[in-house]
Amino acid sequence: MRASLLLLAAVALGSACRAPLPRRADPPRKAVVILLDGIPADVIERVETPALDAIAAVGGYARAHVGGERGGRTETPTVSAPGYMSFLTGTWADKHRVRGNSNLAPNYDHWNLFRIVETADSTRTTAVFSTWLDNRTVLIGEGRPGAGAFRIDHAVDGLEHDTVAFPHDAASRHILAIDERVTDEAARYIAERGPDLSWVYLQHTDDAGHAHGDHEAFHAAVRQADAMVGRIWRAVRQREALGERWMVVVTTDHGRDAETGKGHGGQSPRERTTWIVTNQRPLTPRFLAGEAAIVDIAPSVLRHLRIAAPPVVARGMEGEAFVR
Repeated sequence: MRASLLLLAAVALGSACRAPLPRRADPPRKAVVILLDGIPADVIERVETPALDAIAAVGGYARAHVGGERGGRTETPTVSAPGYMSFLTGTWADKHRVRGNSNLAPNYDHWNLFRIVETADSTRTTAVFSTWLDNRTVLIGEGRPGAGAFRIDHAVDGLEHDTVAFPHDAASRHILAIDERVTDEAARYIAERGPDLSWVYLQHTDDAGHAHGDHEAFHAAVRQADAMVGRIWRAVRQREALGERWMVVVTTDHGRDAETGKGHGGQSPRERTTWIVTNQRPLTPRFLAGEAAIVDIAPSVLRHLRIAAPPVVARGMEGEAFVR
């Protein structure tokens, strides 16, 4: 009997030794995209931006472009809302049909990043922190039947309509104050809750560009925006210390005209030339060569999150991932 037990124990031990070891679970993957409005590449390269530099030191920085194919089917105005929609859907204006900042009628047949994530896995948490309400309610189309009727899990926006807390002034100081609030809320929520997908939109840099053009006052606004990015970056680093894998993308929606720096909307090289900062590596040769576009952000985020868009949606995207 004792010999039989020893034999059984030996067999069990041998089987256990041959059994595959349990695989360690892949760490949670998260992403945040920060869009700073209206900063051309030459300005972001000239002004001191320690927070962006810190993110780029982990991943990389490169020039990019907006505006689609100049003179071609995909040509897209270098205006804010068309830029946001190109980022969100990975398509140009011939598909998403947003060509200005007013009278918006997006083509929701081309799904945005949030709809793709919420549809693929409704347990993923999403968040929007924005100084412009229409980003969530119109461009993303939260709750609209034609846009998928999904809901963002957490939103901080619409503060531009609160004229009591943020009295409007001609110098646009209220927009800067809203940017600061949006940033604080984003940093706090990311640090505490770690949503799977977030978009942070800050507006004041574009207002400063319109008001001052290529002037130190515009550069000061860029430095202020960089400090806000730094607060969000610190929150991300806190989450990474918990074992999460975060993708950070910081970009802009358009450049500015070469004459004064006050305008945009055309197809001049400076209006089309933007930039992307990310903490990701390795990056594709196309990205490093400065050939990436704003439409490449959504596919890159989806690749990091390991979420596949439905085939018909993926076929309609005109961007390609810049992370390998």
